[in-house]
Amino acid sequence: MGTKDKQQAIIDFVIRYPDTSSKEIVDGLHSMAIATVKRALKNLVANNHLLVKGKGKSTKYYVSPAYELLRTINVAEYFTKEIDERKIKLGFNHELIQNVLSKSRIFADSELIKLQNLQELYIEKSSQLTAYEYKRERERLAIDLSWKSSQIEGNTYSLLETERLLKEKETASGKPKDDATMLLNHKEAIDFIIKHPQYVAPLTVPAIEDIHSILMQDLGIDRNMRTHRVAISGTNYKPLDNQFQIKEALESMCELVNNQSDVFTKALLVLTIISYIQAFADGNKRTARIISNAVLISNNYCPISFRTIDSIEYKKAMLIFYEQNNITPIKNIFIDQFEFAVNTYF
Repeated sequence: MGTKDKQQAIIDFVIRYPDTSSKEIVDGLHSMAIATVKRALKNLVANNHLLVKGKGKSTKYYVSPAYELLRTINVAEYFTKEIDERKIKLGFNHELIQNVLSKSRIFADSELIKLQNLQELYIEKSSQLTAYEYKRERERLAIDLSWKSSQIEGNTYSLLETERLLKEKETASGKPKDDATMLLNHKEAIDFIIKHPQYVAPLTVPAIEDIHSILMQDLGIDRNMRTHRVAISGTNYKPLDNQFQIKEALESMCELVNNQSDVFTKALLVLTIISYIQAFADGNKRTARIISNAVLISNNYCPISFRTIDSIEYKKAMLIFYEQNNITPIKNIFIDQFEFAVNTYF
């Protein structure tokens, strides 16, 4: 067995026999040496798949509440099943924010080290730029973010057409008016965040509503929290349909985010949970991407353009979070896109 197979075998054993020792795991699995088991246990604990109780010979292992949240999912294999064949968490999980995410380390130590090293590289690179050069790179990233975030939502403008629109206010012929409006709204929302970097520090429900309003202006979409049911294309997941519960979920998310000390965790939680709650009739994922970047900017971290992510892969990662409450696919996208941003801009 490979390393991942061995770790999965241990997790499966601990699920069946919680509060078990390393010796009991070795005896139960037969095929692994104790040194192999202990090495795998160390990695599983470091990645927050298993938790430890006791010390020395009294050490016991049990599955972390974060296991389902963080376990590896083969995205391609997951979507070989059609929408009605997938076994999913059908409705909004009221335990997710307060009893799972609040008690889980979202990033493994190795992932945080990688991200922090990239952030330090961003600081080093940006410090070598003049004010004019930094502003130019920030503008380039804003254009890329406006384009990709809109493309994920079905916008038909190319990147070059987007650049022409945002720089010269020249619309592309034959394109829907709403496509241009969506792009211009993105740029306005990003400019607002840059001008008011502390607008989301701390994060509040009114701040979320304000940024959503900027993104939705002139698109004929209700700017307030929805009061009716909404369906999400491609999934049987059903978000909350009660306005009071929606507001309560947003408030719980803000509390969760504001209580985090790690900026990357804050940004990733915003990216996923705003989309999961679906507080608005439309524009939820757009709002999530912009506010996630607002969290990064408010802490002087490198923003993310999402430029190289395939739109379908992004949507699949979000569907897995909706259906399984598993954050790993969208987390991997977040890490990859942060690395791309640091290496491409500034």
